[in-house]
Amino acid sequence: MEVRRVERLSPRLIRVTLAGPSLEGLTMEEPAASVRLLLPPAGDHDLVMPSWNGNEFLRADGGRPTLRTFTPARSDPSALELDLEIVTHGGGAASDWAQAAAPGDSAAVSGPGRGYVIDARAPAFLLAGDETAIPAIRQLLGALPEHTPAKVYVEVADPDGRLELPAGKNVTLVWSDLPSGAPSGETLVAAVAAARLGAGTRIWAAGRGQLQPATS
Repeated sequence: MEVRRVERLSPRLIRVTLAGPSLEGLTMEEPAASVRLLLPPAGDHDLVMPSWNGNEFLRADGGRPTLRTFTPARSDPSALELDLEIVTHGGGAASDWAQAAAPGDSAAVSGPGRGYVIDARAPAFLLAGDETAIPAIRQLLGALPEHTPAKVYVEVADPDGRLELPAGKNVTLVWSDLPSGAPSGETLVAAVAAARLGAGTRIWAAGRGQLQPATS
């Protein structure tokens, strides 16, 4: 497959649209399901395709390729397109790749990985994540039972990162602005720790840095 479009949605967020016949059959059965993006070596636009050894992907020299996991912002099987929204944060393999990506560049993904199985009997939900988790949170909000209360906490490093999320009368959305220089997840962890949760509340949380992917 290849890069079809590159769009900057905010100062820190880039949407890269991948397309091609190799996306045929790739369907996301559950909300927050993920794919793994294969990245070229640093400073190179050419992909080196690894081989699957039954347990992991490996390059011909035995080394591990650079892979990053994303929940696609959009998957369109009919158009054979896949949108990845990548947060740029001053360095990092995916961040550097997204900023240099151009239409026609080769790309490769594997997956999908499992998503989140929603318990329709749960009395309430809490969803939490940083900017990298917004695509997954958007999908989860679209899949939660309509009448079940949900508290949503999202941390952004820039106010322009406050992207539109599905809203409902039972959804409480709280944005946290990360102070300059603070470690990723600091304000989000504090907000979630202070949240009052009823018995049986189901929790989904994901992010990078201090906040690691987790569900309960």
